[in-house]
Amino acid sequence: MLVFFGGKLYYKTIQQVLTFHLMFLPTASVEEPYLKTIIKGQFYYLYLFEDIWSRLIAEWEVHSDESGDVASEIMKKLERKRCLEGVHLHSDNGSPMKSATMLATLQNLGVAPSFSRPQVGNDNPYSESLFLTLKYNAGYPKSFESIEEARAWVTRFVHWYNNEHRHSKIKYVTSMQRHTGEDKEILEKRKRTYEDARMKNPNRWSKNIINWNHIDTVYLNPADVQPTLSAAA
Repeated sequence: MLVFFGGKLYYKTIQQVLTFHLMFLPTASVEEPYLKTIIKGQFYYLYLFEDIWSRLIAEWEVHSDESGDVASEIMKKLERKRCLEGVHLHSDNGSPMKSATMLATLQNLGVAPSFSRPQVGNDNPYSESLFLTLKYNAGYPKSFESIEEARAWVTRFVHWYNNEHRHSKIKYVTSMQRHTGEDKEILEKRKRTYEDARMKNPNRWSKNIINWNHIDTVYLNPADVQPTLSAAA
């Protein structure tokens, strides 16, 4: 999620390691950084849900406070759009994610909570990657003067991230293309193009072509063997 206030931004990412088509094993994740505002010590909080399978930002809201009640309501909002039964939600150990309200909501929705390990800064690489992309985006402002400005900026960023940004970890397709399954045809076409080029002029190719095979398995943390997210048979 991203949270903005005239200066600092907190971002919380609820990443579902499953696309909402329920074609893959569900899992999700959350983190929490901040963004500067023009008022020292004041923040806006961005609550953001990211699908780990496709890297799609599925839901987000910007608020002036950080609370389990807000996170809980956003989860309910997301549930009204997509069934979350069986999804795992991975997050940091912040109080909103561990609040009684949030945990009760997750239980009612059939969502299993998962939390980062203590003292492990890279236990949620997906949210870290997203935050870095946001923070180092060319249009990222130094501060926000109002919550309306923050929401407008995040709206533009989310559209760009989902529909235009070609992510290196998903073979340079957009999150929306992977989420909808369009990436399979795109990657297959790229593969054929490279193979044809090598056949026409093999002397220009000292090694194999780029691996454009579709990614069928996703890991929450590559250092661990579990959990593994893969396409259903």
